[in-house]
Amino acid sequence: MPLPAGLRALESRDFRVYYAGNLVAQIGSWMQTVAQSWLVLQLTDSAFLLGLTATLQSGPILVLSVFTGALADRLTKRNILIFTQAVQGVLALTLGALVWSGHVRYGYVAVMAVTWGVMNALDQPTRLSFIMELVGRQYLVSAVGMNSASFNTARIVGPAVAGVLIARVGLFTGFILNALAFVISIIALTRVPARGPSARPGAATFLEEIAEGIGYATHTPAVRFVLSLQAIVSFCVFNFSVYVPLLARHVLGLGSEGFGFLMASLGVGAVAAGLSLGGIGPRQPPPEVIVTALAVACAGLLGLSVTRDFWLAAVLLGAVGLTGTLVSAGCNTSLQLTAPDRLRGRMMSLYAVLSGGIFPIGAFFVGSLSQTWGVATAFAVNGALGLSALGATLWFHRAGARRLGRA
Repeated sequence: MPLPAGLRALESRDFRVYYAGNLVAQIGSWMQTVAQSWLVLQLTDSAFLLGLTATLQSGPILVLSVFTGALADRLTKRNILIFTQAVQGVLALTLGALVWSGHVRYGYVAVMAVTWGVMNALDQPTRLSFIMELVGRQYLVSAVGMNSASFNTARIVGPAVAGVLIARVGLFTGFILNALAFVISIIALTRVPARGPSARPGAATFLEEIAEGIGYATHTPAVRFVLSLQAIVSFCVFNFSVYVPLLARHVLGLGSEGFGFLMASLGVGAVAAGLSLGGIGPRQPPPEVIVTALAVACAGLLGLSVTRDFWLAAVLLGAVGLTGTLVSAGCNTSLQLTAPDRLRGRMMSLYAVLSGGIFPIGAFFVGSLSQTWGVATAFAVNGALGLSALGATLWFHRAGARRLGRA
């Protein structure tokens, strides 16, 4: 019996093995995200430092991803992923030991956040382009949708488990369990055959290859448009590690378990988005769907700016999670299906810059707004800013299309 369209990527044995290990690692990472956010609030009780931590952890993606994307096109992707996960596992174990021993300080958290970010800068473009190697073009949409669904299943399970463990056992458990999750993920990766990089024409230097990727993106209208949409959703919408703990603690008066539930609500909507994307078949998501989803996500932020009810906040976060994920996964799929094979790592590096690298700027902005005027104002400002930026992007894209039509 054939699998449903959204699950067709599971017909690949290599993808099944990778998917299982990656799901475990993602659950562990979300547990650590919750534990780290709560740890920073316990140590500092500062919205500014919470935003700064997120900035430090994601900043290296902004600075380094263009270079690491070219590395992903040159080296064996599986081996890169084993290396990055091993380093991140050691970092998680070290931070867990510091928390358990009572010697943790905010400075230690900040240094490890930067180191984690450097590993993410290498991991993300590699991981994103690795999916095509596992399933090919035929099942790419299914694989991206399923990967998004697993990421957001982890967003449900990880925060929910972490919230309970933080309250009943201690913060250190989130870090220790994440280290164990990386061990499982590395074992799964070793069971996937290593595939060498695609052949590169000519003898271009490393910097020339980076310039080639940037040139392709800037001179291809469809790629420019998709990257613009990703920039908007990353800056305005995907600041949940700052938004949600502040909403839980300072607006709704919740503890760690309520915080975990709100983070899980985001995941419920996002899982639904990932599975829905996989159901469209091998073609790219229509641009109109991505644009509409982005508009709804920004409107959801405006709704969160005025709600003071726990259940309404959970529903709105679920809606923002669904639509925001449709935007991000739809942009990912569109770029991968548009890019030539030899440029895929570099295109995914630009996607990583905009999906993860812009986040530290957005997180710093949200943290600063929340510190000065409150998280409700931060929701309202980013919702309005996102809708305005979307309108401007559509105008410029259509004006460019009209100029090309007259040429």
